[in-house]
Amino acid sequence: MTLTITPLTPALGATVDGLSLADELPPSTITALEAALVQHQVLFFRNQPVTPQEQSRFAARFGKLHVHPLYPVLPELPEIMLLDTHKDFPPDSDNWHTDVTFSQTPPLGAVLAAKQLPTVGGDTLWTSGAAAYEALSEPFRRFLEGLTAEHSIARSFPAERWAADPEGKAKYEAALAKYPVVTHPVVRTHPVSGRKGLFVNDGFTTRIKELSPRESADILAFLAAHVARPEFSVRWHWQVNDVAFWDNRLTQHYAVADYLPQRRIMHRATVIGDRPY
Repeated sequence: MTLTITPLTPALGATVDGLSLADELPPSTITALEAALVQHQVLFFRNQPVTPQEQSRFAARFGKLHVHPLYPVLPELPEIMLLDTHKDFPPDSDNWHTDVTFSQTPPLGAVLAAKQLPTVGGDTLWTSGAAAYEALSEPFRRFLEGLTAEHSIARSFPAERWAADPEGKAKYEAALAKYPVVTHPVVRTHPVSGRKGLFVNDGFTTRIKELSPRESADILAFLAAHVARPEFSVRWHWQVNDVAFWDNRLTQHYAVADYLPQRRIMHRATVIGDRPY
């Protein structure tokens, strides 16, 4: 098996050809994919008609899988999250975010498979928190490295979303109890490469603890605008059976919500990571 890895932008992103994700891949291939993931941060695979079971098996080669506390999942395979968005269940990932940073151990990465797509639209963008951090001035980088930030599940999932749904409200309250507000460094060190990158995101970060409320809001707003610069990002135009595998430790992503009232169905397997430092 010969992998062909083609970079897409200087900041991040590469396509991978020469393998089938439905196969039982040898350890040498998994090792090569791990290295490519660290180097390119998000990998794209075309023409991969994987079943949910095959997707779960592939993702589990990189670590234990996470079950999301709020999003719908496949009943027969709860580690596969069902992202079925349409006019009656509108998308809510149209902001720059890093997945599940409300956890003490945010995901290492995630494997996303496209199952049904709108006729046009529905792209996803990824941005490199490492490239964004490295583009900052040295004095500002030093300032950020001493800071920590709070992350809360309630920022992206407000209580009023379930106010009229008793079952959903109970599930939400259980999620709040399981995931209290957590603190992570503003600048994270990648546990494999040692590369540093920004680790705050608009989806779950609520405040920088060492700063005043006004200072925190201003710094977070600046960092949100900075990380969204096109120089640090890659945009993927999905085709059915595409698969994306991204390193969640130093990236953010944005699912463009431009396709309603059409429908978009994606399956996601999420690999649990370690405590940021």
